[in-house]
Order: sequence, then structure tokens, then C-alpha cells
Amino acid sequence: MMRYISTRGQDGSLSFNDVLLAGLAPDGGLYVPEEYPQLAWKHVKLMQGWSYHQIAFHIIKLFVGDDINDAALRTIINKAYDPRLFGSLDITPIQPLSRGVGLLKLSNGPTLAFKDVALQLLANLMDYVLEERDEYLNILGATSGDTGSAAEEAVRGRKRLRIFMLSPYGRMTPFQQMQMYRINDPSVFNLVPDGNFDDCQSAVKLVNADADFKKKYSIGAVNSINWARIMAQVVYYVYGYTRVITSPHQRLTVSVPSGNFGNALAAYVAGKMGLKIDVIVATNENDVLTEFFNEGRYRIRKGDEVIKTQSPSMDIASASNFERFMFDQVDRDPQRLKKLWEELSTKGEFSWNIQNEPNSTVRFRSGTATDDEVTKTIKLIFDRTGLIIDPHTAVAAKVFYDRQGSFNKGPSLIAETAQPAKFEDAIERALGFKMMIPEAYRHLEGSDERIIRINETDSVAIANTAKAIIEANVRK
Repeated sequence: MMRYISTRGQDGSLSFNDVLLAGLAPDGGLYVPEEYPQLAWKHVKLMQGWSYHQIAFHIIKLFVGDDINDAALRTIINKAYDPRLFGSLDITPIQPLSRGVGLLKLSNGPTLAFKDVALQLLANLMDYVLEERDEYLNILGATSGDTGSAAEEAVRGRKRLRIFMLSPYGRMTPFQQMQMYRINDPSVFNLVPDGNFDDCQSAVKLVNADADFKKKYSIGAVNSINWARIMAQVVYYVYGYTRVITSPHQRLTVSVPSGNFGNALAAYVAGKMGLKIDVIVATNENDVLTEFFNEGRYRIRKGDEVIKTQSPSMDIASASNFERFMFDQVDRDPQRLKKLWEELSTKGEFSWNIQNEPNSTVRFRSGTATDDEVTKTIKLIFDRTGLIIDPHTAVAAKVFYDRQGSFNKGPSLIAETAQPAKFEDAIERALGFKMMIPEAYRHLEGSDERIIRINETDSVAIANTAKAIIEANVRK
């Protein structure tokens, strides 16, 4: 039976369904499996002939265990990955970019971003478990871009879920804001404070740290602090692996644009499950993760150090999923982890010597792309292939082509973030023309914004205001 523990070590062992609804652990830690399930080459070889839905069932079942019966889980997966939502049965198809290099297309969902792949599944899982338990859940989240619209689209219309999403004022693209702020649904609340994404994220953690409030108002999470998000993302790396790897001796290189580290962590988990994966962690000028993987120094940025770039989903001061990775680095010892986090709290940084063993199933490299390099990369790929990529994907592409020689040559994938129409200014800067808003979203242009402004930048004040809004809007 699959069980879950907190990285801080104070919450015992929980089932998947409990972790799904809990989000952040009461001790402030993040839930992880007690051990990673394993995939042998014979499993990979078998999955080479399977559909995305079949692979999703097999991988998700490993993490869900007996909490959800097979028939129900298949129904949940089929609802989440309806080809009408994702445009094809492949869900995350691979588009060739150059010899041996493919683009893992993750942006074909209803909000045109990779977050849809995880959040459509998450909402359907939550709906099932809440119905089984006859319970309701109030989701509190924070977004720097695509999580908000993907989560709200997944939650809208569900009778047992309400969502309260914090997003920093003026820090998203017009398309992203339109997708979020113009959703007209009684279950959706957009809370818009001043400040940056990390202020919003800190407020979410403060609310979750109030155990009494969290219990009284049934607070859950859809951010990547929720393990089910990571689990769903593991699926598309396994899927990609089965589509390009033909021998047990080959390694897959994946370049992942990374801010909060959830997407890169999913690739890492696939490696811990036995797949041979080299992960390139690609950052923009907010290079918290690059500094760690290249120099062994994890340093939180101060608010005014966070640079506003044309890849806003990666404009972060700290990486919320990094704690899961470090939990493994300290041999899953909660006391060692807490000491590191205490040092991080007092000094704003800590040092760690990461080992990339040659024969390890998962290895890391990292690199940074500047805004100017992103613009040039968008144009370069368009000129060579006719393909338009968004600025986050361009970060991954630039760093990949810079760093690909640092790994053994082999099949490679660049993880796509979103469709370029969501970043019209960046595309116009790179290519000299405006992208049209997709037809399916033009109706939003004439609708009104539905937001609650919070004139605060302090995370404590934002958290207190969010609590008051939740109290006033829960189901009576």
C-alpha cells in the first residue's frame, strides 16, 4: 500500500486520498511517497505500445494504491484526458525540432498551458474523493501565471470545490489576466494583492500553517505543493521516454523551464523510479536554481531582487518544490532538512555539494537565459522550423542548446510551457508581428473582470485578508 510522509517528519503516514485533500502538511512540510515505485526496462518496453491513457493509469495507480478502485480511476483519467479537451489522443505529443531533439507538447489543454495536464486530473480526483466522503473543499492557491487559469478552469462548475487564487497585480500577461479575471463562476475568487508572486505564495503557506483555520474551513491546495500535481507530471515524462528511448542503455535528456521546480522535480521522480534521465534545469534571470545546481548555493532572493521578465511564470525568489528534492539529498532525514531550512530562514541561504554520479539514473545540469537571449531564440527556432514557441519554452531551448554537450549524446526533449498566443508582447518583440487571440477565447475580450483587490505587499497582511474573504464566502 502506498503511504505518504511529510518532509518535516511530524505528521505520521497518510494515504493518497488524505494527501490529495490536505495539500501542505500541518508541520509545514511537503508530502512525498514513503518510497518511489520502480519501473524496470521490461515495463518501459511494454508501455512503448500503450496509449497516453494506459500509461497514465499504470503510473498513477502506483501512487494511488488501493485508495481508488481501478474502474473509478480509469473513469477519472478518461474524464481528465478527454481528447476533446487536449486536441488529440496523444495528449502530450512530440514534435521534432532537430535531429534527435523533440518538443514535448504540453500546451494543448483548455487554457493552453502545461498546467492543464496536472490540474484537469487533480480536479477530477478531488471531485471523486469529496463525493465519496460527502465533503467540501476550499482551495487556496497562488499563481505567477498559468496555474491560476488552469486551476480555475478545472474547478469551475464543480459543486464540492471553491477556489481562492492569489495573483500579483500587474505581473501577468494581458492574456493570462483575461483568462483568470474574466471567469464568471460562483466557485471562483480572484484575490489580487500588490507585490510579487512570492508574497502570494508566502501568504498561502501562512494560511496553511494555521491548523485550526485550515481544519475549520477545509483548506486544500492545487499548487505544486500538492503531490498529485507532481504525480500527474511524472506521467508525461514516462510517456515521452517510451516514445523516444529504444534501448535500456540509452539516456533521455530533458530540458525543463523551471521556477518553482515542480516540473523539473517530476522529471527527477521519473528518474528515481528507474528511468535513465538527465535533467537540464533552465531558468531565466531569476536564477535561484541555476546558482544551486552550478555552484551548490541555494539563496533566496529578496523581493526587490526578483527581476520582471518576459517569462513571468519563472519570476520567483525561491522554489517551493525544492524541499522535496532536498529531502532526498539529506537521505530523507527530517532533522537534517529542518536544520538546512533554519539556516535558510536566518541567513537567507545554505550551501550543499550535489553529486552527479556518472551511473545515477537521474543527473542534473542547469543554465540561464536572459531576456535578450530568449527573444533571439524565439526568432532562431521560427526561422529554422516555422514553429513559434513561448518565452518560457525559449528559455529551455536556449539552455538546452548551450548545455547539451555536457551530457552523453542521445534522444532529447524540450518541455513546452504554453502556447505563444499567451505572450503576445514577447512574440511581437521577437518576430515583429502580433499573434491573434485564439478564437475560443475572443468572447472574454468584452467581459468584465471579477477580482478582489488587496492593497498589501506584506505576506502576513495578505494572508489575513485572504482568511477574511474565505470566511465570508464558504458554503453556509
